[in-house]
Amino acid sequence: MKLTELSPQKGAKHRKRRLGRGISAGQGASGGFGMRGQKSRSGRPTRPGFEGGQMPLYKRIPKLKHFPIIHPKKFTIVNVDQLAKVPAGTEVTLESLMALGIVTQNDGALRILGRGEMQSALTVHAHSFSGGARIKIEASGGTCVELRMDSTES
Repeated sequence: MKLTELSPQKGAKHRKRRLGRGISAGQGASGGFGMRGQKSRSGRPTRPGFEGGQMPLYKRIPKLKHFPIIHPKKFTIVNVDQLAKVPAGTEVTLESLMALGIVTQNDGALRILGRGEMQSALTVHAHSFSGGARIKIEASGGTCVELRMDSTES
């Protein structure tokens, strides 16, 4: 048996309807498309999304929302309750936090947030402090030293 000898079984293929070929053909004159109107004309199907001349939905909805931040500031975030694990009287920097294992990797400039409580007095060197973190560190007898943000660290 060869590929050229293959053919579908008898009755498996239907012949194509021949529209508009006279009344005896079964689909004469209007060919099942009615009398008049856009859907009865040749080249009849409208393009996808066409709404009869009304402004289509894909043109009505806004498309330019939620622009991405082009140069986002990336911070290594540490909370006050994590600083409570540091021995009293030490200077806290990003490098010292990495050495103690509180921070595992440098994700950018150091930012201190105010979750938790602390009793030990620390000198904290960071690029940014939240308002609550600054109050809690200074209330425990520590000091906040704000470092300058470099354009390379952002």
